[in-house]
Amino acid sequence: MEKIRIGIAGYGNIGRGVELAVERSEDMELKAVFTRRAPETVGIMTEGVPIVHMDEISSWKGDIDVLVLCGGSATDLPVMGPELAKNFNTIDSFDTHAKIPEYFANVDAAAKEGGNVGIISVGWDPGMFSLNRLYAESILVQGDTYTFWGKGVSQGHSDAIRRVPGVKNGIQYTVPVEEAIEKVRGGCGPKFTTREKHWRECYVVPEEGADLKEIEKTIKNMPNYFSDYDTAVSFITEEELKENHSKMPHGGFVIRSGETGKEGSKHVIEYSLKLDSNPEFTASVLVCYARAAYRLSKKGESGAKTVFDIAPALLSMKTAEELRAELL
Repeated sequence: MEKIRIGIAGYGNIGRGVELAVERSEDMELKAVFTRRAPETVGIMTEGVPIVHMDEISSWKGDIDVLVLCGGSATDLPVMGPELAKNFNTIDSFDTHAKIPEYFANVDAAAKEGGNVGIISVGWDPGMFSLNRLYAESILVQGDTYTFWGKGVSQGHSDAIRRVPGVKNGIQYTVPVEEAIEKVRGGCGPKFTTREKHWRECYVVPEEGADLKEIEKTIKNMPNYFSDYDTAVSFITEEELKENHSKMPHGGFVIRSGETGKEGSKHVIEYSLKLDSNPEFTASVLVCYARAAYRLSKKGESGAKTVFDIAPALLSMKTAEELRAELL
């Protein structure tokens, strides 16, 4: 079997998850890990795979079939995405919803320039939840769609916290408002403000001598992340963070309530996830879409894509015949 050669750009929680997901995929092999850190300080789990500084990544053009970008959405991916799409087929998990159209346009231009495929915003939201919103709204054309996240750790929001001046470390939990979920499940189509659906819980390890009030103010007023939510900020020690917040669970719900027919028959569609490891699950979604990027590139396609543009069969290791026989 000819294996898809995977590169990992950025070796944090998502990067480690990608490494584990590639190991479980029979049609893939990890070719290299790229990092901005000193390569000799980075230890990976796969023996014999080189760890290369990001400054040398362009020399690997032609040796990597798909490059999985594992940087954060706040500052890493807006730069990395378009830059790397010029030379590689790429997959990323850009999750700043409000900026996806702008990011798509930038990656699209770069990927077309290089003749590559760049699939953006791959994960579970955006990603799997996006698909389920589309399916549900297409089926129940009159109705309301609701998305609830958590309770769980958000990678993107936690990364945004850690980039606030004076913050040494931190983690953020998204918490759904239970009363809101139950109203939606009742099928009555309630209207909520953003603040009425979720609240955000932040645990922050400050640097020594940092202005705690300024940190809290910066977090709570951060656009696209915290400004539209009730947000609680608690300051803790590094030891407390490690002991009480080292795991990264997450999950959530996409719920569509709507009506059909002249009599207004009511229906509720619900898709849910319960994840022990947010980064490992996100990485697994990235890896299956890497398979799709490889196949599209082989067909001569180029430019940016989202999960809406990818046929489900392109994600699977199974043949079309196997899919029809086993899953249809």
